[in-house]
Amino acid sequence: MTPAELLIDSFGRVREGALAAIDGLTEDQLAHRITPDANSIAWLVWHAYRVQDDHLADAAGLQQVWAARGFIEHFDLDLDEDDTGYGHTSAQVGRVRASAELLARYVDAVHHQTRAWVSGLAESDLDRVIDESWDPPVTLGVRLVSVVDDGTQHIGQAAYVRGLLTDA
Repeated sequence: MTPAELLIDSFGRVREGALAAIDGLTEDQLAHRITPDANSIAWLVWHAYRVQDDHLADAAGLQQVWAARGFIEHFDLDLDEDDTGYGHTSAQVGRVRASAELLARYVDAVHHQTRAWVSGLAESDLDRVIDESWDPPVTLGVRLVSVVDDGTQHIGQAAYVRGLLTDA
């Protein structure tokens, strides 16, 4: 298995988990918060894919799917174009409402761009430094693993909340 194949599989698993977490839920269920300040399934999935979209587009030199494909207008969240949800207040989390269909379209669009770009990576690309503001500087490989890890954690949280809502 090549590093590109490993990454494609990893991002694919995050996608499968995201789609399973939202499948068949209503917009109200997706927006439900188990406590007043908890993250909803909609926010967790949206945030996981905003981070993936933002970080990979930056690393690849691509435009984010969020703006390029009009998702910023479809979600209509009154947020800055580069907002990924990091540091959101409880009120901002509560504003993220979307249908399962809209969330799935965004998940799939980001996944498609991710897969297309990652499939062209060579092993040597993973050692390229992409962020020197950290000590040690962040390589592409480290950033990709970080995005997979972040996505896995947030989608796991969404699956947990789904289980509380549906006893599934």
